[in-house]
Amino acid sequence: MNEAELNIETQSGLYITPGGYSMLQKELEELTTVKRPEIADRIRESQQHGEFSEDNSELDEVKFEQAMVENRIAELKEVFGSAIILEPQMIPTDYAGIGSLVTLMDLQFHDEFTIRLVSSVEADPSHDLVSNESPMGQAALGHAPGEDVSFEAPDGVKRFRIVSISR
Repeated sequence: MNEAELNIETQSGLYITPGGYSMLQKELEELTTVKRPEIADRIRESQQHGEFSEDNSELDEVKFEQAMVENRIAELKEVFGSAIILEPQMIPTDYAGIGSLVTLMDLQFHDEFTIRLVSSVEADPSHDLVSNESPMGQAALGHAPGEDVSFEAPDGVKRFRIVSISR
């Protein structure tokens, strides 16, 4: 195990790829500079129109949306407080780790596809960003090219071979 791999295993924190960090920063900026003021304006409009009755469902919806936005802002700030941005040399290529680009072959259908293993906060399966906490991510984590891995899926056991790993 090289120094970078040892470092990544001994530090505590949330490992995030540079792309994931940037994506989360953009989300935080959108929430604080666009959504938060937009919601405040909608609440102010309700106040000016005297719509603060007990059965004002529109105001309840806006306040619920405000709570959701504030919770997400708090979550993102917490993520940034413990985030460790992965430098390229920290991403393993001899085994699957967070940040690794892993090419897999489905052993049933013989299809090859590539995923990037990421932390749960930046997971987006529709863009092939697979969480290290997902069944597929857990199965691949720590395995080397040429090894077979399997995991339980809703429609049965899935088996894959790790073809290659890169950054």
